[in-house]
Amino acid sequence: MNINYSKILITFTAAVLLTSAYALASEMDQTIESSAKNSYVFRTYLKTDAIETKSIDGVVTLTGTVTEESHKSLAQETVANLPGVKSVDNQLVLKGPAEESDGWISMQVKYSLLYNRHVSGINTQVFVTDGIVTLRGEAGNQAQKDLAGEYAKDIKGVKDVKNEMTIAKVSIEPQQTMGEKIDDASITAQVKMALLTHHSTSFFKTGVKTIDGVVTLSGNASSDAAKEMASKVANDVNGVTSVINNMTVNEVLSMK
Repeated sequence: MNINYSKILITFTAAVLLTSAYALASEMDQTIESSAKNSYVFRTYLKTDAIETKSIDGVVTLTGTVTEESHKSLAQETVANLPGVKSVDNQLVLKGPAEESDGWISMQVKYSLLYNRHVSGINTQVFVTDGIVTLRGEAGNQAQKDLAGEYAKDIKGVKDVKNEMTIAKVSIEPQQTMGEKIDDASITAQVKMALLTHHSTSFFKTGVKTIDGVVTLSGNASSDAAKEMASKVANDVNGVTSVINNMTVNEVLSMK
């Protein structure tokens, strides 16, 4: 009788533990899906894309469509950096213009400006014809106008930039995110995409880690100038409080 009772007790205990483990896993999956949906990147840059996020035991599958290739990477980088995520299966399908087409270049310029906290709030219109970018709209000051032109010139596929932006009579500061604290996963994704978007920082792989808004860069840079540019691009991203650049300079990369 005691043996049977012990077996029943063991079976019951195992069942309770399995049920608890399943409940915890299910709760974690729901948290992952909710965190992805409510992340700054999904709410700001991917809001017009049709993305479904499904997590099973920390393995996340992304399905749906995006308007440009970079959004596939942006979604994956954001989700991959969420707590509890083990891996990401990216099944997103592109429905947008071909790479380096005028439409593609226009999107790259617009998002490059959006990532940048110093120009994201100004009214910039972007027109592209045969790789030549024309910027129009109103900048808050000369520095913002110059920065918009500088960022546009550094986009892959851009042949020239005509900066026809006007300067506001009264200086306008870029709009901030209403005191919103941007999540670390979104910051990491933004920094990675900003580095990939810029021609001068797109050729080398850069490790990016964010803790409470502090970004740490690792990997190799082709020169001191490239390393400095990586810091500048990262520091200009929305939500970044400071940048620690641990990249090493490897001049062999510049010969490739």
